[in-house]
This record gives sequence, structure tokens and C-alpha cells, in this order.
Amino acid sequence: MACRILIVEDQPLIAMGLEDAVYGLGHVLVGIAACKVDALAWADETDVALVDVFLLDGPTGPEIGRILAQHGVSVLFMTGNPEELGDGIIGTLGVISKPVLDAEAIEAIRYAVDRHEEHRGTPPARLVEFS
Repeated sequence: MACRILIVEDQPLIAMGLEDAVYGLGHVLVGIAACKVDALAWADETDVALVDVFLLDGPTGPEIGRILAQHGVSVLFMTGNPEELGDGIIGTLGVISKPVLDAEAIEAIRYAVDRHEEHRGTPPARLVEFS
């Protein structure tokens, strides 16, 4: 089943790479958001979100992740700053540190979709899961 995926990333090249992975796996791209306002505008249309920590409007990723999770979105952080997430954000899946290879991005998306569909799934090797 195709999931609706939101990419929350302010670096265009990274966002385009994730977009290719989303489409390659047969999912629907809801949008690419580079700030909190844009990300939250798509909350009700999103099943899975890939979220960076630092965006155009600052370190808003953790708050975005928390709010999206409250809307039933399966949130996976992809960031070069995993320490900013502390012990994790309640309701979110986990974090994978950048840089993320193409194969890792595909594994991460598959995992997040599996979890959204309430399957256990196999987490990518470098993913740190949150409780």
C-alpha cells in the first residue's frame, strides 16, 4: 500500500534524494517542507514524515516531529544533529544520523512505512530507536 510521505528538509539536494527514494518505493510525496509552518500545513495529509532538526526557521524539527506524531504520523528523524533530540521525542520512531546513503534512506522509509502500518519492520543498522 502506498503511504503519503512528507519530507521536512531545508537542503534541496538531500530533499531531492529522499524524494527519489519515496517515488522509487511507490509512495506518494505529500510535499517538501523547509520550515515548521509548511510542515504542519500537511499534517492531516501525511502518514510518514522524514524530519531534519535544523530547518530554515531554526531547530524546529523536534517540535514538528512531536506535533506530527500527535496527528498519527509516523515520524523518523534524519539529522546531522541527533544529540539535539536527547533521549527521543515522545511518539516518534527514532533517528538516523546524516549523511544517509541512498540505500539507508530506502531502508529507513521502508521501516517507517512498516511501523505506520503497524508491522514491526527491520530498522536500518544505524537507526537509533526511541522508546
